[in-house]
Amino acid sequence: MQKQNEIKRTEKEGVKKGEENFKNQRKISQNVKAVKDGIEARKKKLLKRVSKKESIAKSKKKMFRKVKKEEELDVKLVSIRRVSKVKAGGKRLRLSVMVVVGDNKGKIGVAIAKGKDVKTAQEKAVNKARKRMIKVQLKGQTIPHEIIQKYKAAKVVLKPAAPGTGVIAGGAVRSVVEAAGIKDILTKELGSNNSISNVYATFQALKKLKLGRFNNETK
Repeated sequence: MQKQNEIKRTEKEGVKKGEENFKNQRKISQNVKAVKDGIEARKKKLLKRVSKKESIAKSKKKMFRKVKKEEELDVKLVSIRRVSKVKAGGKRLRLSVMVVVGDNKGKIGVAIAKGKDVKTAQEKAVNKARKRMIKVQLKGQTIPHEIIQKYKAAKVVLKPAAPGTGVIAGGAVRSVVEAAGIKDILTKELGSNNSISNVYATFQALKKLKLGRFNNETK
């Protein structure tokens, strides 16, 4: 009987020790998992920080390029107008801005945009004008031939001039001509005094210029 009791005790002790060992191993494995999870989480955080820094650096580079491009362009503000729109709540007041953009090397663009303030409206207009830029055919520092262009009630006459003449033009026409990089020109505004109409008339006139016609006339 005593031997049987001792055998039972030893068996129970062995079972208890086995259970304790199993629990300890389980705890160790859980701790190892927790450590691994922590390391992975840290790695992910570090990767996120690195990717954020890279994206910030890329965006800064893009912004720097955009600023450079904008610096290269000559931006001229032609007109600022207050416009209102009647809605259910009442009148909605906004500002309309017209801008002429050019690189002083034969490329120009014209656009109108609206905004809550002058700055936002001007930014919108500059972006629009940059997208709609055209190449003007020039003959040295002047235009290749005389041209008359009509836009709505406005009528504009552009004539080539000898070197040293300078830009003889009104405010609206001058802004377009100077942005295109023309140094010598004779101009005349006929009909309407509206600056927007005169700018569009000048823009369309410069768009229609051709070097071939000038060469044929001189032969």
